[in-house]
Amino acid sequence: MTANPSSTKVLVTGVGGFVGLHTVLQLLRQGYNVRGTVRTESHANHVKEALTKYTSTDKLELSLADLLKDDGWNEAVGGCQYVLHVASPFPVEAPKDENELIIPARDGTLRILRAAHDAKVKRVVLVSSVAAVTGGHIGENRTFDHTDWTNVEKSAAYEKSKTLAERAAWEFIRSDKNKHKMEMASVNPSNVFGPVLDDHYHTSIEWCRTLLRAEVPGVARTQINFVDVRDVADMLLAAMTMPEASGERFILNGASISLVEFAAILNRNFSGLGYRIPTRIMPDFLIRLVALFIPKTQYVAKSLGWKYNLSIEHTKSLLRWQPRPYEKSVVDMANSLIDMKMI
Repeated sequence: MTANPSSTKVLVTGVGGFVGLHTVLQLLRQGYNVRGTVRTESHANHVKEALTKYTSTDKLELSLADLLKDDGWNEAVGGCQYVLHVASPFPVEAPKDENELIIPARDGTLRILRAAHDAKVKRVVLVSSVAAVTGGHIGENRTFDHTDWTNVEKSAAYEKSKTLAERAAWEFIRSDKNKHKMEMASVNPSNVFGPVLDDHYHTSIEWCRTLLRAEVPGVARTQINFVDVRDVADMLLAAMTMPEASGERFILNGASISLVEFAAILNRNFSGLGYRIPTRIMPDFLIRLVALFIPKTQYVAKSLGWKYNLSIEHTKSLLRWQPRPYEKSVVDMANSLIDMKMI
């Protein structure tokens, strides 16, 4: 499947998000006609303002639509050959009611798939997550690949929401409801790092921001997996256009390193600018104690000592991907946060 950008229209959901902005930027730079969904007019204005700093937005139109409502989706997908479904709730802390994440993720995905199907869209690319791969498997020191799925009986709310949404999407694509044989691929990134394009708070920046602001006294004995946002955008476009991508899941992970090494990268590059990066390793019991008072550290406490691998061989083989150097992703993100005065 090939696409002539100048005659192709692509719908991108959730264009105001970290991944959404980079994806639209990449599409516009390649000459595609892009329609993006936002929830409010103020979001639309923010997106246009942010992107005009980097490229022309003459080929970008914005449409109002909400994952929780049917209104607007038929209009959003109309005339589009492809849909890149990026939008999904991604909070720093788990909500008290898991349905706050599950309903918009799962029902919103199905809402978009139905609208895309009715509009005879060729292919949908779903942005899922490694949270739909490794969730519920804490302590299993092994290699996870694109055939693995999260155990929703043992997973947290975010992991469950991504898993249920992706499974529902594949069930729709493989069911009799898919009368037009619409294609789908999913990309499953780990934590997404790299430069931010605006000064809007994105959950993805939290690891970097927390250390640059020295909000914790030290670092945990835990592993952090991440991929560059520019690689994610590249692979979304590859999954959209490459024939062999249809029906496939693709794990995106640029690096799996210790949080100690992550902090060391920041310290090496930014301590000379006056940033006091916490680099000492905190005892496990202290991490668990901190988690009682700082909810966003609870997942770290649960995953202490867990070492595992994420195989990207399937992605590298089919999509011919070579991840960017991971230290550059960390440094570029930190520099962008400083430039945007978000630290």
